[in-house]
Amino acid sequence: MDPATLRAEFPVLEKVAYLNAGTCGPLPRSANMAVGEMLALGTGQGRSTAYFEAMLDRRTRLRNAYAEVLGAAGDDVALTTCTSEGIVRVLGALALRPGDEVLTSDEEHPGLLGPLAAARDGRGIAVRAVPFLQIAESIGPQTRLVACSHVSWVGGRVVAGLDDIGDVPVLLDGAQGIGAVPIDLAALGCAFYAGSGQKWLCGPVGTGMLWIAPRWSELLPAPGPTYMNLENPGAGLDAVPRTTAARHDASAQSPESVAAALAALELLRGPGWDVVHERAAALAEQLADALAERGLQVAPRDRSTLVSWQDPEPPATRVRLAAAGVIIRDLPGTGLLRASVGAWNDDSDLDRLLSALS
Repeated sequence: MDPATLRAEFPVLEKVAYLNAGTCGPLPRSANMAVGEMLALGTGQGRSTAYFEAMLDRRTRLRNAYAEVLGAAGDDVALTTCTSEGIVRVLGALALRPGDEVLTSDEEHPGLLGPLAAARDGRGIAVRAVPFLQIAESIGPQTRLVACSHVSWVGGRVVAGLDDIGDVPVLLDGAQGIGAVPIDLAALGCAFYAGSGQKWLCGPVGTGMLWIAPRWSELLPAPGPTYMNLENPGAGLDAVPRTTAARHDASAQSPESVAAALAALELLRGPGWDVVHERAAALAEQLADALAERGLQVAPRDRSTLVSWQDPEPPATRVRLAAAGVIIRDLPGTGLLRASVGAWNDDSDLDRLLSALS
């Protein structure tokens, strides 16, 4: 699939330069059709056997599609509603005790900071934030968990050095990672990887995944298994949780959302994930260079899909750009504007942004 064909699958790009996948990716036409098919099945035949079987089929396929992007086995992937749900499930299941330290960074999203603050206040753990580039070297004798971003949501820097930190497990917030950059779970050195389905994978809000390393699977109990998490739900009080990561699946997810997420993933895998990743990174680098050439201060970044730059009035500039048909976001409290560049974008989107900034 060539870039123009991929771009044509996203109707929003016919109207605006959509550069906001770091919040929500553009929805492809196939995702809309998949929702309609599930709704038609439910309204036409009733939400009984055929509908339920279609839901289970799509859940299995979605789990395997997420696993493919992660380079993992489907049995090690749980279906969640967002990155933060995966983070909450891990923090809730780990045996963290008062005084244990969780090491994080100074560039974390509220989706990670909120759960960490709740664990600190409710369980008496210590949370220590260090500069993003100094995480690996900052691990101390009380550190029981490293919890940080794979790709910083602030400027697009990529975490490094966590594959050689000994026995301390790593929980990665992959909201800006999965679908955006190549993932090598072994090289990342993580035990848990939580990601979003609605950002770089272009699925609906309310979709996501949690990868659990096989060596940690038995050490991470399901805190509250419900029907979909049970191996044998008909056994009543004798029912046991599934032995795979599915024990951590969200209790309920709309079959329509699952179908749409699957359709978006199947579209993106068409060109090949290596092609998707490389095209997005190259376009983002092109934008970063163009902004710098215009004298704008670009935030430190690595080869990722995010480009942030300083602006005197980020909210006002964001609104002005939206009126000009350019969709980006501002990052509250940072003085930054951020563009999220995907494989579906092209030079015309970058030119439209640069022109609107002039």
